[in-house]
Amino acid sequence: MKIAIGSDHRGFEAKERVKSLLTELGIEVIDHGARSRDSCDYPDMAILVAKDVAEDRAQRGVLICGTGLGMSITANKVPGVRAALCHDELTAQFSRRHNDANVLCLAGDLVGDALIRRMVQVWLQTDFEGGRHARRLSKISDFEKHQCNGRPSGGAASA
Repeated sequence: MKIAIGSDHRGFEAKERVKSLLTELGIEVIDHGARSRDSCDYPDMAILVAKDVAEDRAQRGVLICGTGLGMSITANKVPGVRAALCHDELTAQFSRRHNDANVLCLAGDLVGDALIRRMVQVWLQTDFEGGRHARRLSKISDFEKHQCNGRPSGGAASA
């Protein structure tokens, strides 16, 4: 398995620890930064990771920022990406089981190291159940393909 990983400056230290865990587990890692605690913009890394997953350069992705919110919002703009912001082992498990999440988003400022480690392990070990959940994901995929027509969704960002 190959996993793309990225963070902003607030998620940098947690990203480095997750990267070490993945390497320990024998997983190949594509690291899109951040490279330090210097301020940077989370969309830059989120887009790179999400595109790697959507374009099959990585089977899954992990994104970490202060709250995980910006990363999840950005990653979910890429068609084919199902990014899930998780705060505990149960949400990590169900993001895979019911939603087939292919990108895990984490809050580096809000979740401790031991819990992040357990969430990543649970997320990696949990399979998608399929069945009624596959039908629901198919509806999302159909919406992406036929309703968006390549146009950005949502309103303009506030200045």
